[in-house]
Amino acid sequence: MIRLINIVAIALFIIMVIVLFKFNFVCEVSIAGETVGYVANKDEFTSKVDEILNKEEEAKLFTTIENMPEYKLKLVDKSENTNEDVILAKLEESAETTYKLYAVTLDGKEKTVLANLEDAEKLVDEMTEKYEDDVDLDIGIVDVITTDKEDKSTLKVAKADLKEDIETKIEKVEKEIAKQKEIESHTVQGVYLEVTPVSGIITSRFGNRESIRSYGHTGLDIAAPGGTPIKAAADGTVTFSGYSGGYGYVVKMSHGNGIETYYGHCSALYVSAGEKVEAGDTIAAVGSTGNSTGNHLHFEIRVNGNEVNPQNYLYN
Repeated sequence: MIRLINIVAIALFIIMVIVLFKFNFVCEVSIAGETVGYVANKDEFTSKVDEILNKEEEAKLFTTIENMPEYKLKLVDKSENTNEDVILAKLEESAETTYKLYAVTLDGKEKTVLANLEDAEKLVDEMTEKYEDDVDLDIGIVDVITTDKEDKSTLKVAKADLKEDIETKIEKVEKEIAKQKEIESHTVQGVYLEVTPVSGIITSRFGNRESIRSYGHTGLDIAAPGGTPIKAAADGTVTFSGYSGGYGYVVKMSHGNGIETYYGHCSALYVSAGEKVEAGDTIAAVGSTGNSTGNHLHFEIRVNGNEVNPQNYLYN
């Protein structure tokens, strides 16, 4: 019996020697249930995984790995190589880092993003001080939580971008102010005269007294080639279209609020009484009919029946 036990012990020893000679104990690593390789030392490997998770970066909040590795001790053939670096590379590739950045806003819209609050505050202070006298600046800072750090700008780039946006806003505001002033200068009792009827040279101004009339000129004479299109100065309704004494062929329009415009000495009329016309519509053609010495448009503005100088509103 003792001899049999000795034989079994020897056999087991021989088997163990063979196993240890041909096989190794390693740590099998699997991710999401799939084996991705083997590592020789679990503690060393998990320490490197922690390094991925705890890597220091500017503006970083935290790093996560959706599917953390699972480990199992396994006996494998010595020909099976461990592959720690490959597994770590896969884990690092799948890791997602969340950052806290700072967006500088203009009029409630994010314009540029910086990595730290100090730079964002510095940029806001600088832009406010530089432009506060030029435009009403609604500029601020909001937190941005993101996983894309590439969204951020350097302070130099952010400053250039924000400067361009602010100057674009200033230009827009200046254009709006200029447009409003233009509208105001072309407005008669709430009626905006937005279109000059013809382009040309003014040959007789409002109030002039000349040999062809015994009274002050009631409008402007603008010289232009015969047949030149005449456009309505504003939206309105045609009240007269036909021949009328010294005006020759004339179009008269009402624009509301007691405002009327006359277009005289026409060679052709393209609208009829009662017709609705929009500003810029062609209503007649330049001519020399009626009390006229050459091709021109007699343009007249009346306010509650009284003639006013068209150059106060158009051709100024």
